Amino acid sequence: MNVTLHFIIAEERVKSSVTVQKKLTIMYTHVMQRVQSAEKEYGCESIAWEQSSEKGKRNNMPQLSKRVGTFTDSVIRRMTRISDHYGAINLSQGFPDFDPPKPIMDALARAAYEGPHQYSITFGAQNFREALAEKQGRAIRRTIDPETEIVVTCGGTEAMMCAMMTICNPGDKVMVFSPFYENYGADAILSGAEPIYIPLVPPEYQFAPALIEDGFRQGAKAIIVCNPSNPCGKVFTREELTVIGKLAVKYDAFVVTDEVYEHMVYAPNQHVCMASLPGMYENTITCNSLSKTYSITGWRLGYLIGPAEVIENAKKVHDFLTVGGGCPVAGSGRGGTAI
Repeated sequence: MNVTLHFIIAEERVKSSVTVQKKLTIMYTHVMQRVQSAEKEYGCESIAWEQSSEKGKRNNMPQLSKRVGTFTDSVIRRMTRISDHYGAINLSQGFPDFDPPKPIMDALARAAYEGPHQYSITFGAQNFREALAEKQGRAIRRTIDPETEIVVTCGGTEAMMCAMMTICNPGDKVMVFSPFYENYGADAILSGAEPIYIPLVPPEYQFAPALIEDGFRQGAKAIIVCNPSNPCGKVFTREELTVIGKLAVKYDAFVVTDEVYEHMVYAPNQHVCMASLPGMYENTITCNSLSKTYSITGWRLGYLIGPAEVIENAKKVHDFLTVGGGCPVAGSGRGGTAI
């Protein structure tokens, strides 16, 4: 059911030519219709599906932010709660089905006793950033400065939000491939930007470069590229990434990548980092995490990699979003990146 809802969301966002507000209203209406139909058919009780409830509502409550009315809570996480409630098989959320590697577990056990347990450097433990610079430097094929080009975040989710808030001004536009991971639309809205949806056409999930160029002509500040793509599994080829990258450079825009599934690729596909392409490092902000690769989604270890000027400002955003990640957990992440 979650997959169906995901495609309803994507389809409505692509097809609709009205305002973002109306797109999201249409999306919510369709989702609610499907959910209510399923609940009626299977006799399920509704679990926190309503956007608001008259029961217990204050008559004199001050007006809330308008932006919170333009998107719903996460369908993915909501389906997990429903799955847990009924003891169902959960196909909604990206939980790896293997245990974390022993070296990273051992590192966490040591860190629990050795610490530190107090506030640390807001943009990440030194040893963790150095390990990330070494690992990602090989993938990007350049030397990465762990002091000026990396920010450790609370998962890949904060990494993307931090990137969007760093580069977007109110009224900017951001392109998103569709179908898409649901956070991207909300990230754009929360950062004051308007999403433009670029369809990935099945069965090969190809895209039309002309639509991307049209988006940049409309003034899009950036394009989000999830590679490998969630939810459709598309692995962008070097040639496709080159086309996207050249258009971003031509229109002086950013490519914000989400590469959390970088190591979950099956032959003959190969994962290529956008930032590794000639001339693309300065226009690319890479979002990543250890969650999927090492099966530690609950540890919330993510990071941003990009040009020093971008990261300098991303550090400020990150500082006031979450201050920093958990010290012992971030330090033990060194054991995973060394694998």
